[in-house]
Order: sequence, then structure tokens, then C-alpha cells
Amino acid sequence: MAKKKPKKGVQTGRNLPSDLPNKYKAYTPASRQRTRQAADTPTEPEIIPQRRWKRILKWSLITLILLVIAAIVVIGGWDVRNISSAEKKMFGTGNVVSLANSGSLKTDSNGRVNVLIAGNSVDDPGHSGAKLTDSILLISMDPSNHTGYMLSVPRDLYVNIPGYGHAKINEAYSDGGMSLLQEVVEENFGIKISYDFLVDYSAVKSIVNALGGIDITVNSPDGRLYDPDIDWSTHGPLVDLANGRHHLNGEQALDFIRARGDDYRSIGFVQADFQRTADQRQVVTAIKSKLNWKLILDPRKNGVILNAIASNVKTNTPAGAARPLFGLYNSIPNSKMKSYSLRDLGGHNYLASYFTPTGESALIPVTGIDDFSQIQAAIDQLNQ
Repeated sequence: MAKKKPKKGVQTGRNLPSDLPNKYKAYTPASRQRTRQAADTPTEPEIIPQRRWKRILKWSLITLILLVIAAIVVIGGWDVRNISSAEKKMFGTGNVVSLANSGSLKTDSNGRVNVLIAGNSVDDPGHSGAKLTDSILLISMDPSNHTGYMLSVPRDLYVNIPGYGHAKINEAYSDGGMSLLQEVVEENFGIKISYDFLVDYSAVKSIVNALGGIDITVNSPDGRLYDPDIDWSTHGPLVDLANGRHHLNGEQALDFIRARGDDYRSIGFVQADFQRTADQRQVVTAIKSKLNWKLILDPRKNGVILNAIASNVKTNTPAGAARPLFGLYNSIPNSKMKSYSLRDLGGHNYLASYFTPTGESALIPVTGIDDFSQIQAAIDQLNQ
């Protein structure tokens, strides 16, 4: 087919005169311009992924930040609710700000913080003396070097109770409350008490369970500890443990600190109540080993622990002193928290057996009734 010739007088781009203006020489058909622009412009798949990934990254970071903030708010609110509820029960106010606004702790003339802890058995339906303080424990702490000691006060110690005459020291609480018991301890032991706590034994059971149990060691010269007295909730013996390491739940820990081997069939309780007070100090140490700030601030677990403490503990400690007091106690390593009784204080026995005018078996200082001079001197030595 013959090639079609351009019409005469029509100039194409191939044969335009060289003297034409540049704007005419640069002429290109519109269809060819569109083709060239399309070729020079990056395709959509080259641009959109970059923009899309930037947007995804941006919103992912924003979402993550919002989730973290939400988690903090939820956990913080959970913590505040648990702490506020416990504070209201224990201190009469649900204002957590009072806990945060902590002040300095009260100390004695040696700069020590002394705490009196008394335990009773109001939760025990089979206990005839539920209103008596079966456990009396002194905890003395030195904030300057983070050391301390626990000293058990025997429940059968025969003392003068102001306004009531001579009786066993465990009657002081039922006569005049913790303030009277504190007065008796301060007078006879020559120690200034900073704070006191009255603990229902139920707290031990609940706290130990919340901690997942505790570990204790039985080291009896008879090879085991056995107290056939009945646990009224399990209807089994209070204690039946061979020598060695044992993991106890709340009920077992509670029975362990109650057992004193009064029954003639008991095994391993040669020291009777002194064995029990030693067991009580061991349980306090075991709880201390697991009770820390990380656990206290964990809202998944602290609700049970705080509720157990608040529901079963009464104290004269102001809310503002609670946090620094726990902080001091928790800062002392177990190896630097010594454990003593008046039977082995400094390697000496400061107690003698005694029968009261009514025929009851009791304990008095070896120096005689109301003469606590040697005991006070031994405590002063500990406080140096």
C-alpha cells in the first residue's frame, strides 16, 4: 500500500524550518506528552507502601502508649482501691494520701524503733482463754544500721498489773487493753514502746495462704513435733511434723504457732511454751521473707493480704507511720534480725518457776518477784 503523503503546504515536526521560534520547535502532540508523563511519574505501588507504613507505625505507637497509660490507670486504680479499703478498716480513713504523707518514726533514747505485738485467739472456738494475749513479742529495730531483734515475752510471766495487782502478763490486755499491756512491758523491761499491734491469729492463716505458704524447719531433739490437741477446723492434731524442712499452708502455720505440747502425749515440746514462742518467731521470719514491696504493690495479690491485715490487726500506729515502719522492717535482712527468749538471752536464763498464791504455775525473774534489773541490763546490752 502506497505511503500517504502529507498535504501540500502542511509542515510536520520533521521538516519545520530551522528559523521558527523555540515554542514551535518544542511542540509535542498531547497524546505523546501524556505517555511521557506517565513514564516519568513513579507508579502508585512505589509511593503508597511508604506512606502506609508510616501511618501504621505512627498509629501503632499511639495505640501502644494509650494501652500502657490505660494499664497504669487500671492497675493504679486497683491498687488505690485495695489500699484505701484496708486503710479505712485499720486507720479509720480511706484517704491514701495520709499513707503517702509519711513522717519520721518515733524512737527511744537509743534511736531505736520498738514495736509491741500481741496475739490472741478470738477466732478459735475451742480456746477457753480467747481474750488473753497468748503471744507477746517485742521487735526492736535500729534504723541507722538496719539491724534488729525479736524478744518473746512468756505469757506466764508473773508481774504487777497497775490497778489489778499481780497476775500473769497475758491478763493485762483483758484488764485494760493494749495501753495497759504496753505500760506493763515498758515498766518491767525498761524499754520505750513506739508502736503496738494486736493481732488476731486469723491474720496469720490468711496472710500465709495469700503468700502461697511458708517454709519452716523442725529441729527437735526427739525427732519430731507432735501435739495431739485438736484443731477444731480439721479435727486432727495441731502439729505432727518430723524433723526437716516443711512447707505450710495457712491452717498448718496457724496450728504450728498455737501448739505448746500441754498434753502428756506430746512429743518434742520439752520447753513447752518456750518451744511455741520460738516457733512463732520462726513463722514471723518466714512471712517477712516473702512479704515485700513488690508483693504489697501487686493488685492481684495485695487485696487479700491487705484485707487480712486490716481485718485482724488493731494498732495505735498512725497512717503516716505505717509505710516507713514497714519499710524499716522490710529493709532488715533476716540474718540481722536476731531471735531471743528470756530463757536464752545472751546465753543466760533469766527466769525461774513460781507458784502463785492461788496455786497456778508461773514464771518470775531469777532475781525474785518484780526484780527485772538483770533482764533490763541484758536488754540494754542488746540495744548498744
